[in-house]
Amino acid sequence: MQKLCRVGAPTWRRGRRAFATVTGSLPRQPQTVIEKVVQKYAVDFPEGQAVKAGDYVMIRPEHVMTHDNTGPVISKFKSIGASKIHNTSQPVFTLDHDVQNKSTKNLAKYASIEAFARRHSLDFYPSGRGIGHQVLVEEGYAFPHTLTVASDSHSNMYGGVGCVGTPIVPALSIDDRLTIANMTTEWGALAGVFPVDERTLAYYDKAVKAMELRTFSSPSNFIPPPPEHPRINRHRVHELRQSNLQSDPDAEYSSHLIFDLSSLVPHVSGPNSVKVSTPLPVLEEARIAIHKAYLVSCTNSRVSDLAAAAAVLKGRKVAPGVEFYVAAASSVVQQESERLGDWETLVLSGAKVLPAGCGPCIGLGTGLLEEGQTGISATNRNYKGRMGHPKAQAYLASPAVVAASAIKGYICSPDSLNAESLPKTNTPIFSISDVPPQAQAQTTGSNPILSGFPTTFSGPLLFAPQDNLNTDGIYPGKYTYQDDITLEQLRPGFAPLVASIRDKDVTAVIEDTKRGVILVSGYNFGTGSSREQAATALKAAGVP
Repeated sequence: MQKLCRVGAPTWRRGRRAFATVTGSLPRQPQTVIEKVVQKYAVDFPEGQAVKAGDYVMIRPEHVMTHDNTGPVISKFKSIGASKIHNTSQPVFTLDHDVQNKSTKNLAKYASIEAFARRHSLDFYPSGRGIGHQVLVEEGYAFPHTLTVASDSHSNMYGGVGCVGTPIVPALSIDDRLTIANMTTEWGALAGVFPVDERTLAYYDKAVKAMELRTFSSPSNFIPPPPEHPRINRHRVHELRQSNLQSDPDAEYSSHLIFDLSSLVPHVSGPNSVKVSTPLPVLEEARIAIHKAYLVSCTNSRVSDLAAAAAVLKGRKVAPGVEFYVAAASSVVQQESERLGDWETLVLSGAKVLPAGCGPCIGLGTGLLEEGQTGISATNRNYKGRMGHPKAQAYLASPAVVAASAIKGYICSPDSLNAESLPKTNTPIFSISDVPPQAQAQTTGSNPILSGFPTTFSGPLLFAPQDNLNTDGIYPGKYTYQDDITLEQLRPGFAPLVASIRDKDVTAVIEDTKRGVILVSGYNFGTGSSREQAATALKAAGVP
């Protein structure tokens, strides 16, 4: 399985692929660690050319994860006449989004996905095992210095363990790194990758030990140890230590961004926008009442997140009139939280437990925001209507702030936060250092144009004058996992509009020119979830 991608920023199994590499016949091109990793997985890339930021490359990833949208993938697989998967260790199926849906239709869909996985000997994780991104980290599919992709925009999270899917504060825990890497997709980044340092290696040492102790063994009683995990094992971690990939000292960056974290005040994003953020002390003064609070998602529902919320809630109760929903990032996370006692604290405080999975974050299942309601969530997105009704208000905050707000019934900070100790400025101090143009080396070659690709595009313009129009605004999330929905059901007026514009186009056809309605939008069009339906819906409506 191959994928076309663009290198936007800065092998373990032998004999499986032929990677493009930099040859000695050309001057060495300094590369960032991201460029080096992408180089390993590039196929049909010009020989001797170094992968650089801005290049378009065809890649063959280490792993490819799909979740509930595996159903349409299977249909596509069958429609092209395929009968066998070439590399059965590459795909990973994780059912995690619509896990609360117990309808006959959804259960049949899940059963068909599992049957397909069994038939082709593919790795499969059923509903309840957890959010796919968390599972990929726990099971080693996302591993340092590999490239793993997923049919979900939050695969950036793998950068928290040095997997391409920026060195930022090495003192941060792995949980914190996963959260920050997860959120880089909201900045418009294709990847957010932390360096593989001693903290990363210690994380994997601990994971290997846990794998080895997952069952009882006794050599004296002829009880063998458990089999070695295929991806997280001592040999692989040792290899990582011996050949830790680093960016070249003279690697190119478009700019260096430096934050002074001592000047940072806790913020809350919203309502209904990740990009609108207000200092917590300012928002707390407004005493914004809430109806629902959420500690769910692949962003902030790991062991340390649940512990932070439990510390705030211990011995206290959720405010009357507030519903507080909790879901662990995975079944492994929930088991560890239960062992530590944090899960019990959350339940005793009045939290409503949801299965390990996505749920309310994407507007599926129990506890969605209703018309006129306000909610606060430790998730990654709060687009209008994403977590429920379009006329609801959604805010994003840390697990501790969400827990404190659930107790008091309005958006507020935990009691442990001393407002007097916070920086007096509400704007963090940062600096940007641009790289001088003369310091940027020339590329070693150019990317060839695919055969048959038109040299020019021509047609009437269709304006969508809105900045940051996200994919929820193009293709609403509530339709994403309805595999049989039609364009007419979704946007009954859009397709005829495009058709009418196209029909009025009477200009002459020019050779080697692609004709069609050209959609012109505001800044950052298509931000948010990387759902394929947003693109295919536009194409089906007549926008090529």
